[in-house]
Amino acid sequence: MLDFSLSSFDEIACELGARLKALRLAQGLQQTELATRARVSRFVVQELEGSGKCTLVSMLRILQALGRESELQSLFVRQVGTIAQMEQAEGPQRVRAPRKHTRQSGAAVVTKP
Repeated sequence: MLDFSLSSFDEIACELGARLKALRLAQGLQQTELATRARVSRFVVQELEGSGKCTLVSMLRILQALGRESELQSLFVRQVGTIAQMEQAEGPQRVRAPRKHTRQSGAAVVTKP
């Protein structure tokens, strides 16, 4: 299995296309049948499986036609496991500089040597 963190965008796209092809074949669907269900052209399915390239809308339609749209649910959810990770996710807290002391009107300021 391809490690996405060590791969180029093109390699990731090709891997996702290959995975979608495997899902289609596992369900016994031909490209034309998947295309009809997804309301895309057969060329879109062929291009996605071959090069991993298509529009986001086409990808979503194909995933829905394959019954895999629920797998997108956790795709961009920020996951935090420990308290330290939660604190780090919050980012640095904003700290204000101390206020400069101002003279009160009419009061004398006394300094000691």
